[in-house]
Amino acid sequence: MNQTLGFAHYWAQGDVVTHSVAYLLLSMSVVSWYYIFSKAWSSWRIRRSAGALEGFWKAPTLDDAIAVVKNADSENVYTPLAAQSVQAANVRSQAGSLNANVDQGELITRTLRQEINRVSSRLESGLTLLASVGSTAPFVGLFGTVWGIYHALVAVSTAGTVQIDKVAGPVGEALIMTALGLVVAIPAVLAYNAFTRVNRVTLAELDAFAHDLHAYLTTGARVGK
Repeated sequence: MNQTLGFAHYWAQGDVVTHSVAYLLLSMSVVSWYYIFSKAWSSWRIRRSAGALEGFWKAPTLDDAIAVVKNADSENVYTPLAAQSVQAANVRSQAGSLNANVDQGELITRTLRQEINRVSSRLESGLTLLASVGSTAPFVGLFGTVWGIYHALVAVSTAGTVQIDKVAGPVGEALIMTALGLVVAIPAVLAYNAFTRVNRVTLAELDAFAHDLHAYLTTGARVGK
């Protein structure tokens, strides 16, 4: 057997199904790595700006406190929580609307809940795709593996005898598909777990910040009153 059994050889021996599986895995990998890099950058910026929450309570006025958070909150995660809750506590800003008839504490609670839900939805964007890639890529690769083994069995039955040159190509193709499935799935799973932890920490900080804001706005001096 003079020909070299490299990746190009296995690719040349593959059929439409094999190539389709390979292209599908490549597409899954490109999309998952796009989300991995984009969310890694976003998560780093969010964690870097989390320290501004301490500066919020050290500011002399609410306007100054919001400005402190806004300057550090490059991902605009913490700022809306403070700004919208302060606006909800402003009696004059609610005049002429249905909110004017709502209890001030309930209005602040609803505003805080809405902002936390908005941030939560934003933080979780892309995680479903990473989880899907991590759980399905090995099976896509396994399908390519089964298809390669099927080719090997067909080659053996056609030749009538087991010949290494008839079996090596399809078996090598099958093993490559298995490896590609794992290469695509493993980074997606690791990234999903890492981002889930970051989101859990961020949401816990947001919840604590919302609790402190609610306590301050409902028991302290209300804005505009």
